[in-house]
Amino acid sequence: METKNIMIVGVGGQGSLLASKLLGHLLVEQGYDVKVSEVHGMSQRGGSVVTYVRYGDKVYSPVIDKGEAHCIVSFELLEAARWLEYLRPDGQIVTSTQQIDPMPVITGAAAYPEDLVEKMKAAGAKVDALDCLALAAEAGSSKTVNLVLLGRLSHYFDFPEETWQAAIDACVPEKFLEWNKKAFALGQNA
Repeated sequence: METKNIMIVGVGGQGSLLASKLLGHLLVEQGYDVKVSEVHGMSQRGGSVVTYVRYGDKVYSPVIDKGEAHCIVSFELLEAARWLEYLRPDGQIVTSTQQIDPMPVITGAAAYPEDLVEKMKAAGAKVDALDCLALAAEAGSSKTVNLVLLGRLSHYFDFPEETWQAAIDACVPEKFLEWNKKAFALGQNA
């Protein structure tokens, strides 16, 4: 099997590391060789965070180069656009429509770009954009955006429902399971 590449991108504190851990667990349980590489950046200050998840029969490096990502999972709209050049021509973006102002926007030095979904589509990307924050709130906690995104991402994999649920059970603390399972289902059914 060809090595597949997934990038999980967002802003520090959004839950991207749990999402990558859960996805990595799921893929290992499916029998794949998996490499996960976390690049934190300025995550403690709301900076950009990216995680590479690579899987296949044998994976030799955890790093994804420009033009190699089969899928970009984004917690924030501008982050999806920022990493667009890493997407393959036939790649898929699964993104939350949430907008978090970066420092240049906060200080007034720049404006948040408009029409990002349309611009990414115009650049040739397949974009699946969803209001994940609203669905997470519906699930009971705005901190479950990561599971809403994984629920949506599950449409692009041919894995049985039980495998996703087993990965959630294995990676999410028990006291948060109910919210996270509901968030996953809301993302899956959106």
